[in-house]
Amino acid sequence: MGKVDRCKHDSDSLYGILNTYIVDVSNRMSLGFCVCICSFFLVFCTLSLNAQTHKTGKCPKVGLVLGGGGAKGAAQVGVLKVIDQVGVPIDYIAGTSIGAIVGGLYSVGYSVEQLDSLFRNERWIDLFANGSVLELLEDMVGRNDSIDFSCLPIPFRCVAADLRKHQEVVLKSGNLAQSMRASMAIPGAFKPVKIDGRVLVDGGMFNNLPVDVVRAMGADIVIAVDLAQNKHETRDFSLKETLGIGGLLDWLVSRPDWKKHNENRELADLYINPRLDGYGAANFNKKDINRMIEIGTETGNAFRKDLEEIKRRVMSEK
Repeated sequence: MGKVDRCKHDSDSLYGILNTYIVDVSNRMSLGFCVCICSFFLVFCTLSLNAQTHKTGKCPKVGLVLGGGGAKGAAQVGVLKVIDQVGVPIDYIAGTSIGAIVGGLYSVGYSVEQLDSLFRNERWIDLFANGSVLELLEDMVGRNDSIDFSCLPIPFRCVAADLRKHQEVVLKSGNLAQSMRASMAIPGAFKPVKIDGRVLVDGGMFNNLPVDVVRAMGADIVIAVDLAQNKHETRDFSLKETLGIGGLLDWLVSRPDWKKHNENRELADLYINPRLDGYGAANFNKKDINRMIEIGTETGNAFRKDLEEIKRRVMSEK
């Protein structure tokens, strides 16, 4: 899917052409006939101006957010199938962890059919299970180190976490495959990724559902696909702010990821949360992958009317 076409009109040029035509006609025709012609064009201009006034409003931009969840990302492929079937135009994508993988591939032009095949592929499953996915990603999206992710077919952002500074990092440019890989570097499961002197790990440590990131990109309407099954209450206590104790201990006590997750769920216009009880982030076996894709499709279909309404809103402003 490409970007939504922007609405452009030029009423001044229309009036200029009509004015020139009217003056030319008035010089050659009788006053009575000229009055009739002028009246006709005045009505035409009024109708055109009204139509233009309606259409010159800003066309809503749609942002897609894909959250983290390891193997459960298969469900996102199912939801994407429905989004694609409905024809909702996606302007921006932001993803974390497996959402960065799915979103990054989708942003460069991989179809939902290709993503479906990838998730069901035995090699793909083995690579994720063994943690050696970077080479495959580079084969799929290239090894260019100087890509501006805003210049991809669909502008893209992925979220990682700086392990040393304990802060969120939004990756906007560089090596796309490496950035996607950094976003899903789950501590203890995958090796951290070094980018520009920073040691990066899974972005879910701070922002597992980056609705705020896609809003900052310019999205007016946000569709968020959240894989999290357990929701947590926000903790307002911080060791760093209270006792000056930061780092991992502060993270464990304050859980800033829970707070951001709760805030971002509220920021989404359409929140889609497939029921994946019994499935975990490490369920990279073919049977579970197949079923989670089906669950994603079923969930997407449950929101089909909402997706159709989003499409109608966007298309009515084109």
